[in-house]
Amino acid sequence: MAASELQTTVAALLAPRKGILAADESLKTIGARFEVLHIAPTEEYRRAYRSLLFTTPTLAEHISGAILFDETIRQEIGGRLTPGALAQRGIVPGIKVDKGTVAMPGVPGEKLTEGLDGLRGRLEDYRQLGARFTKWRAVFVVGEGLPTPACIEANSHALALFAALSQEAGLVPIVEPEVLMDGNHTMARCEEVTSVVLNTVFGTLHDYRVALETMLLKTGMVVSGKDCPNQADTGKVAEATLRCLRRAVPAAVPGIVFLSGGQSSVAATQRLNAICGAGRVPWTLSFSFGRALQDAALRAWQGSSANVAAAQEALRHRAACNGMAVQGRYSDQVERGGLPG
Repeated sequence: MAASELQTTVAALLAPRKGILAADESLKTIGARFEVLHIAPTEEYRRAYRSLLFTTPTLAEHISGAILFDETIRQEIGGRLTPGALAQRGIVPGIKVDKGTVAMPGVPGEKLTEGLDGLRGRLEDYRQLGARFTKWRAVFVVGEGLPTPACIEANSHALALFAALSQEAGLVPIVEPEVLMDGNHTMARCEEVTSVVLNTVFGTLHDYRVALETMLLKTGMVVSGKDCPNQADTGKVAEATLRCLRRAVPAAVPGIVFLSGGQSSVAATQRLNAICGAGRVPWTLSFSFGRALQDAALRAWQGSSANVAAAQEALRHRAACNGMAVQGRYSDQVERGGLPG
């Protein structure tokens, strides 16, 4: 696959004022979210929900790409497979290719991401179905003595092999090492762990000869743990996040897309705005949010076709807010639905 085609995909994903919609929740995860709202966890309801997301009017003004789940990439929207329906609307279709996490042997609490077995063949299939990029997520727990070097190294090798195989298949890999917010750790501890993880990941990507110019990094912001009594303010989060990234991420990487990682929708947007508005960096900065884009839409929908328009407006609004944040132009006025100053 010519590098030029991968570069075209990268450029489309990093289009100005846009970000990526992560709609790749596993059956278990989306089922749990449906259960809270008393929505039946069936394939038909999942298809209806994701269809309303992807057919939101003017969504492509703020969303450049969508990450799909295996079930979704094989479903139809308006008589076309989902990737074709997205591409027709100006949104690049992608696919989550890992198979989730399992307990890492020997270290309670740590996780290892599975999915390498048969990956080369699955990538070929996804490409034929219309995918143009891929994503693989590894998670790292912050705790006493955690994450261990063994966990970091094992997940880094999986991320690097995934990325190399994706590029071989003509697909742009999004490498996602996520340092979890769960815990009472300080922002400084999050920065320390994130730095170690990113340095290890990029060293391993180099070993596997992954072309940094045709991949994206998806990572979390440097924040205090959810249960930390002293929560860092938005300015401190932006400062620590950019300091960490400047020290760990090579300039050859074209873009970094932030995950929301359990933050509230508004908090994720506020912090994204502070990071993107803080100053010049060698990468394009954007977002790849899941819950922070979808929560309001899911609550508005409630599983009823009568609520589709309201749900789509909720999604459109959150996408627009984050589109402004990427420019460093988000404000309370924008959040309220007004025009930017």
